[in-house]
Amino acid sequence: MARELPPGYSLHEGYPSAETYCNLRKSTGLSVCALAQAQAVPSGSWYGCMIKYTRPPSSKDHQDENKQLEVVAMGRIIGDGGWYFVIADMAVSPVHQRKGLGDCVLKALIEKIRSSPVVAGVLESGGPKPYVNLLADEPGRKLYERNGFVYTAPHSLGMMLQWD
Repeated sequence: MARELPPGYSLHEGYPSAETYCNLRKSTGLSVCALAQAQAVPSGSWYGCMIKYTRPPSSKDHQDENKQLEVVAMGRIIGDGGWYFVIADMAVSPVHQRKGLGDCVLKALIEKIRSSPVVAGVLESGGPKPYVNLLADEPGRKLYERNGFVYTAPHSLGMMLQWD
């Protein structure tokens, strides 16, 4: 179960806008992507969620009723809905890190997999557990380990296509 979010933060299903997606990736040190690539994220994903932050009103804008929600964390799942799931795009804005937001996003993604009808039915009947993996950059490794992820090496190693 995810810990309670700090005041001003809220978890939402879905994906940030393509521009926000690109900006959040860049600000967190993930690889840069083109806007056209980011626009394909919702249709190419199985599930996604994000955390939005509502800035507290300052004394000068105390009258402002339109509190702006800012996307400060995200994560998504690419998969087939039954057997194979890849957790991707785990990112928390640097100024909002160390508040449990990444943990909340990751737990929400794992729970979505666990509660999907196919996975829940297979797990209930004692069938094979789904394969859930991710590529763990150094800053997120402790988070992933705390949530049950283990290294696959030496049995298998992640690889990527090196484009010419």
